[in-house]
Amino acid sequence: MQESENNGNSREVIFTKAVKAGKRTYFFDVKSTRANDFFVTITESKKKFNMGDEKPFYEKHKIFLYKEDFEKFIEGLNDAITHIKANGLNGNSEGSSSEPDKGSNPFTNVSFDE
Repeated sequence: MQESENNGNSREVIFTKAVKAGKRTYFFDVKSTRANDFFVTITESKKKFNMGDEKPFYEKHKIFLYKEDFEKFIEGLNDAITHIKANGLNGNSEGSSSEPDKGSNPFTNVSFDE
């Protein structure tokens, strides 16, 4: 018996939203688990070409987001976007130097042992 590309874990897509953004396309797919619970897959797809090859291929990166993580994921994403907007798209706020603030820590402590 031949297994599928994702080891038989494929789930029917219940809802999908494609967002084209420059050279990338993001796909937001809602799927269901075996227990009929929903989760989201977010896929980044980028068209690439091999040197001398006319036919493109698509490089894809995927994350799975389960409902128990929605709030923390959204909070983290919003915090990151708010930081970028407050500090300018290049990481520097207007009128500030390129020197990092010596009193702040740019890293977040994350524990994976929850």
